[in-house]
Amino acid sequence: PKCHRSSTKKNGLKRGLQSYKCTYCLHRWRASGHRTPDWRRYYRDWLFGRRTLSQLCSLLDISYPTLTAAFDRIDVPEGLQVEPPSHAINLLVDATFFGRDYGYLCFHDTRRVIWFREIKTEGVKHIRSGLRELQEAGIRIKSVTIDGRRGYYGVIRRMLGPVPIQMCLFHQKAIVRRYLTDRPKSPCGQELSALMKSLCDREHSDFIHAFYSLKERHRHFLEERNEHADYKHRAVRAAFTSLQDNLHSLFTCRDIPSLAIPPTINHLEGTFAHLKEKIKIHRGLRSQRKKRAIKFVLSSPPFL
Repeated sequence: PKCHRSSTKKNGLKRGLQSYKCTYCLHRWRASGHRTPDWRRYYRDWLFGRRTLSQLCSLLDISYPTLTAAFDRIDVPEGLQVEPPSHAINLLVDATFFGRDYGYLCFHDTRRVIWFREIKTEGVKHIRSGLRELQEAGIRIKSVTIDGRRGYYGVIRRMLGPVPIQMCLFHQKAIVRRYLTDRPKSPCGQELSALMKSLCDREHSDFIHAFYSLKERHRHFLEERNEHADYKHRAVRAAFTSLQDNLHSLFTCRDIPSLAIPPTINHLEGTFAHLKEKIKIHRGLRSQRKKRAIKFVLSSPPFL
């Protein structure tokens, strides 16, 4: 201070620099040197901390266009987000969409998103590309839990060999419920719906035996045809077909308990719920800014 006394105290931040004030002569000054603000820190404060842009402008003593231009320069790369761990991981695979225009395919290691990529539609070429990136980075995979998307099982088996694959139990229940509805009318559909409610609790050998017994008991009902020689109960048949096709991967987590394979992709679904909650707070963003916010949330460590 001009009075050369030591009676100073901090007086807030101005343009990202610490300001000071002398309590004796009231002289004010800033810390020497120019320091570029940590724009990612302030972007995180806006996205996660619910600070408004106006509050950040006042804090940094800058204009609104300057702040938004700085935020627009923040780059959030897609692809691999972590360093390869020393241990093998249980991989969860799922995608989430924002409207009909775009979405993000994500890989999760039960702790955080380790890889993501923007997609237009969910297809096997995207999961193939992601698995190849993980292999090139040296990440070892001990199991994969999927949502039953058609073609996923084949591409995982071709790329990862004998790695155990687990079908998400909740997704399988949702698939059957979509075919049968919440209140199936036929006795066959009602019995299958009741059986699915015990999927997570019943012994897998008992469940498989009950499934095939149910199918055999209603075999004539499932094979009924109309006057055009088409199957009459196609939705119920589709529910049986889906369950039968996935039986081999429904109980992988119980067959190999030593690997601690997640039976569902709930970790990833919870991440998606957290993501959409954060984006919903900042509704009205332009497309590119919304995508940047989505990628920033996906790339950030959990529990922010």
